[in-house]
Amino acid sequence: MKLSDYSRYDGLGLAELVRGRQVTAGELLETAFAAMAQVNPALNAIVHQQADAAKAAIAKGLPKGPFAGVPFLLKDLGCEAIDYPTNAGSRLCQDMRWSYDSEIFLRLQRTGLVTFGRTTSPEFGIGSVTEAQVYGGPTRNPWHTGHSPGGSSGGAAAAVAAGILPMAHGSDGGGSVRIPASNCGLYGFKPTRARLPDGPMSGEGWGGMAIDGFLTRSVRDTAALIDATHGPDLGAPYWAPAVAWPYLDELRKSPEPLRIALCPTRVDGQPIDAECRAAVLAAGKLLESLGHDVAIVNPAIDLNPMMLAWTRIVAAGTAGTVRARATALGRPARDDELEGVTWGAVELAKSVSGTDYIDSLAVIHDIGRRLSRFMVSYDVLVTATLAEPPARIGRFKPVNRDFVDYRTGPEGIFAYSPFCALFNATGQPAASVPLHWSADGLPIGVHIAGRFGEDATILKLSAQLEEAAPWFDRRPPLVAAG
Repeated sequence: MKLSDYSRYDGLGLAELVRGRQVTAGELLETAFAAMAQVNPALNAIVHQQADAAKAAIAKGLPKGPFAGVPFLLKDLGCEAIDYPTNAGSRLCQDMRWSYDSEIFLRLQRTGLVTFGRTTSPEFGIGSVTEAQVYGGPTRNPWHTGHSPGGSSGGAAAAVAAGILPMAHGSDGGGSVRIPASNCGLYGFKPTRARLPDGPMSGEGWGGMAIDGFLTRSVRDTAALIDATHGPDLGAPYWAPAVAWPYLDELRKSPEPLRIALCPTRVDGQPIDAECRAAVLAAGKLLESLGHDVAIVNPAIDLNPMMLAWTRIVAAGTAGTVRARATALGRPARDDELEGVTWGAVELAKSVSGTDYIDSLAVIHDIGRRLSRFMVSYDVLVTATLAEPPARIGRFKPVNRDFVDYRTGPEGIFAYSPFCALFNATGQPAASVPLHWSADGLPIGVHIAGRFGEDATILKLSAQLEEAAPWFDRRPPLVAAG
């Protein structure tokens, strides 16, 4: 299959071609390999290529699911799978193998996807850029290789935006699906807390703030992937409210007129970059034209206590991951096996007592209740996804051993990304929608968040925006040049 033809379809479209015998799963895989060979050397987005495992799955016979025959990649973090080794973004875990398949991987496999490798991630997912030393260099943005694709699902976003495949697995504990989606001109959706399974390895990640997700070029691919993977696994400590399924059918229904709070600043009232503000205001006009009731509102929420609590919880979680790996190796981690930022997280965790951790969780739960009260008056809150256009490579290089400063300092990640982590804390569904490009040709996402459990509202609104302002055919210069 020609690359020019391959890139015309989303995942569901490619699967339809396979079902109609217009192309085979093997031909799609070879096309993905050709696209990877063409652009991945410039991006450094794909690792642990497992061509033999992918070909063996095809030869064995793929399940007749909604994505049968479609090439797919797992993030190099989580989504444990026997046939797919991982680094978890770290030299400490380099080439580590799993002894079991995670529940979400099993559900993905049942859709008929053809998984052929993993995509790059910052070490243990604790960065908003993807520049881990284990990969020998940074992962770059196909829209401009001097800029970051974001993190922590940066490799997934770069691979999808570059046309290697139509969609990929990611995860989101502080914006790690939505930040790369914004930076790479893709759709990135974070479901309601516990909508997707997290086992059998754990019951929750980062105090319930982390969840799996997907980077896609179309809203319907995201809806179909969630349809295929939603629901608790055995022993889950809690799960999201039950809803009407499937989401894919819900997309065929136009959303009723919604009450939308439009916030063209940070939610604490501080200003954002002019390009990002312009993206939000343009989205407001588009939403009004679609019949929604849009009001410029600021929630007036002080995020500093929440971000400090988030930082402590993530530091404790990271320290636990490092300790578990060191125990498995039978020795402590060496200095050169972890990034400076990770060592900073481990050091911070030493000062976080059990009481501190419980207090931090209380802050996270309080922010959820406060924002839920705000959302009583509104169906959707619209902001920018990031406070600035995509960061340049090296700006957030993970060398700062002061983890609090790296996250919340004046030049830290929170100043760059003050929106996304809020909705990991509250557990609400949220998405980055690719509605704007800067004067320099860089993607700038618009962030839409809904009430807890109301994922369908966000997906239906996203689909309506996609129809009104299509983005599917906008391709990065790297792809056009190729």
